[in-house]
Amino acid sequence: MKDYHINVFYSEEDEGYIADIPDLKYCSAFGSTVEETVSEVLNAKAAWLAAAKVEGKSIPKPKYRPAIYQIN
Repeated sequence: MKDYHINVFYSEEDEGYIADIPDLKYCSAFGSTVEETVSEVLNAKAAWLAAAKVEGKSIPKPKYRPAIYQIN
């Protein structure tokens, strides 16, 4: 199984990095370094998946791919 794609970008407005997982609605994190932000979003992913399981909600399969990796 492939894993979920993570977007990471720097936010001038927030003066830090933001990471999100597009396949998991509202799953995101903030940090002052890329490493911290990725670690935080991985924690958020684990919490998101655990909460979905407890609530009996469906867990989406990883499918998001950035445009640069999509084949026409």
